[in-house]
Amino acid sequence: MKNEINDIGKNVIELQIKALKKLKNSLDKSFNDAVRAISKCKSKVVICGVGKSGIIASKISATLSSVGTPSFSISANDCSHGDLGRITNQDILILISYSGKTDELKNIIKYAKSNKIILIGIVSNKNSNLYRSSKIKLLIPEVIESGYGIVPTSSTTSQLALGDALSIALMKKKKFGKFDFKKFHPAGNLGNKLKTASDIMLVKKKIPFVNENEIMKNALKILNDKKLGFLVVINNQGLNAGVFTDGDLKRIMQKKRKIDNLKIKLFMTKKPYTVEENTLATEVLSLMNKKKITNVCVYKKNNKKKTIGVVHIHNLLSLLK
Repeated sequence: MKNEINDIGKNVIELQIKALKKLKNSLDKSFNDAVRAISKCKSKVVICGVGKSGIIASKISATLSSVGTPSFSISANDCSHGDLGRITNQDILILISYSGKTDELKNIIKYAKSNKIILIGIVSNKNSNLYRSSKIKLLIPEVIESGYGIVPTSSTTSQLALGDALSIALMKKKKFGKFDFKKFHPAGNLGNKLKTASDIMLVKKKIPFVNENEIMKNALKILNDKKLGFLVVINNQGLNAGVFTDGDLKRIMQKKRKIDNLKIKLFMTKKPYTVEENTLATEVLSLMNKKKITNVCVYKKNNKKKTIGVVHIHNLLSLLK
């Protein structure tokens, strides 16, 4: 019985794989036309479907909005009771229906025609009102559904995949990058992964600056007070001269040298590791792990010699845990 159940599951997935392969091979000029039309839209992309297709419409709409194409989904049933007023002739309307003959879509199609609203149809049936009425026709190949061939499974997978393809194509066309994406995802685990060095760095008085001509006695007091395990050594122009770390101190102490009145520039590391302020926090952590360091200096744009902040390993670990 256990193997039989597993076989049913595998068959459902296999049917969806076949549906996706057919969808992949079916993309044509209409897909390009849809991406071009949506990219030029000055208002919203309104997406509507009935039943399971309505759920897919909500997901596609959410994805579009998250990658720079403002969108909202709308209930086909509510459209016949006032919600058609939410759609303007500046919007683009996407209707999703496998059969294209769903009764609930008739009033919406009629409204789109009379108000000259660009209609994009995601449909599988060429002999349907939705296909004939759509300005841009995204034809999904006919598929075999699971569950006696009647449960919307393979068809909704195809609809969802097509929506994702549209979303990512629009994202690329609009040159919507990771920092744009970050603006729409400020919270949660995803938001944390998109944080940059500038979001988590210590700044101003928290940066453990010390002049290269400072004697070690005074420099070690600053090292102890700041409690970051390193110092940013700068010259008289305020530019990086190097760094001094706890590790450097341990190596000096092993040699039992008297260093109190010697200048810190004699013991500093002259080429510290630095990152640009827009470097992703995950990339900063990767650098720290690779180089086995606990702090990095942060600079702005191409000015590598000017430290504007420091990132400590503890900040990163608390952020990305």
